[in-house]
Amino acid sequence: MKNWFMNLEQREQIFVGAGAIVVAILILWGGIWMPLDKKHRDAQASVERWQGSLSDLRFVGARLAAAPSGGTGAVASSDSVVVIVDRTLSQLDLNSAVTRRQPTPNGISVSFEAVAFDQLALWLGEMATSHGMEVQSGSLSLATTGGPGRINAQLTLERAP
Repeated sequence: MKNWFMNLEQREQIFVGAGAIVVAILILWGGIWMPLDKKHRDAQASVERWQGSLSDLRFVGARLAAAPSGGTGAVASSDSVVVIVDRTLSQLDLNSAVTRRQPTPNGISVSFEAVAFDQLALWLGEMATSHGMEVQSGSLSLATTGGPGRINAQLTLERAP
């Protein structure tokens, strides 16, 4: 190989040498740098997801710590179901996702569009523990708008006996 290279004219040697350098750079960049960079970006995204989950769990932990203890925690309230639902939806900033609220003979039917699943679960927990309201029927589907973790929901809540 060395003899072949030495038998080339000087301008051919320069051309072949420059080509070898370009090929070496492309191999280093495409075969080493790009996979390492992709792994780094994936790890960074994973850390950000875990940090988001951790902050969500801290929020849930704080809400659980503030919840009344003992029994189911249900509070007998003279407020109507509609008032309780309105108040709790406002407290958890879910009013923007509500598309319909309709009283039923024993409770209320609430429809959500593109609501964050985590926030909806917190609201349902609040309704069960603090107000004795349970889901009697419901349907959930993935929302086509609003991004990941968003759902459409139709829920019917009634006071627990």
